[in-house]
Amino acid sequence: MTTSETSRYVRLRVELVLEIEDTAALTGGALERIAADTFMPDEERAHAKSAVREDEAEAIAYLVDPFDLVSDVPGVELAQASWSSEQIEYDPDAEDWDPDEEDGEYDDDDESDDGDAGRP
Repeated sequence: MTTSETSRYVRLRVELVLEIEDTAALTGGALERIAADTFMPDEERAHAKSAVREDEAEAIAYLVDPFDLVSDVPGVELAQASWSSEQIEYDPDAEDWDPDEEDGEYDDDDESDDGDAGRP
């Protein structure tokens, strides 16, 4: 297959496990981001504020933006993105924790990523 026959699109998958060290700072940062979003409708803003106060994973979803990961990469433009976050049980010493193991969560044929604004 020549370069002209290959797709110009690349799917980049990144999985991160974050430890929350300061819930108040995390929630405060998410609330500031929500308040600064001039395009967010008032009804959605009220829901978003409630969600980030109740769930640290929601706060992270409002603060992490995939565009930030690739905005400085020369020669690429973000065509589509979706992301989510969830609270998990994490034990790096557990035998079943293998960051390189495919868990079947991603489906290569699934093109339904809708660019959700960071919420699951």
